[in-house]
Amino acid sequence: MAGHIREVSDGDERPITPMAVKVLTVSDGVAQGLREDRSGAALVEQCEAEGWVVVDSSVVADGTDEVAAALLRLSKGFHGMVVTTGGTGFGPRDRTPEGTLAVLDRRAPGLAEAMRLVNPLGRLSRGVAGTIGTTLVLNTPGSLKGSVECLGAVADVVQHAVRLLVDNADPHPSNEGPNEHHG
Repeated sequence: MAGHIREVSDGDERPITPMAVKVLTVSDGVAQGLREDRSGAALVEQCEAEGWVVVDSSVVADGTDEVAAALLRLSKGFHGMVVTTGGTGFGPRDRTPEGTLAVLDRRAPGLAEAMRLVNPLGRLSRGVAGTIGTTLVLNTPGSLKGSVECLGAVADVVQHAVRLLVDNADPHPSNEGPNEHHG
């Protein structure tokens, strides 16, 4: 069952609440009502297919300050994941990584690198990943295909990462060997 992890404690298995997700579209065109938010809608659909609960979907204009303010607002008191779409390329208004870096507590370069590796065009993405308090933040490209592919590249590990933000006792995934440790 995707999105639902089972917790075992004293031999008693119980379901864990599905991860909460917020999707943030970064686009001048969408914010001004000139373009349809196709990548944001696709990310919402993908998150729901993973079994996660999308609790917010919003839009902000491009720009470092706009992105930073939106991420701070979305992460305040939130335990879950914020996925952004848009603003990660080389365009003059593409400032999502700069806005994200301005507010991250810690970076998660392995997640950003995994997302870039999913497609040759990923090498053109400047997206970053990291944490703000108990929130995991992922930047994905603004294209429908790119955003979905990038989130898909890390979907198998992000819920574990989010759980670790509040409970470092979360067991490591079962595919580890006896001498491996990634904590």
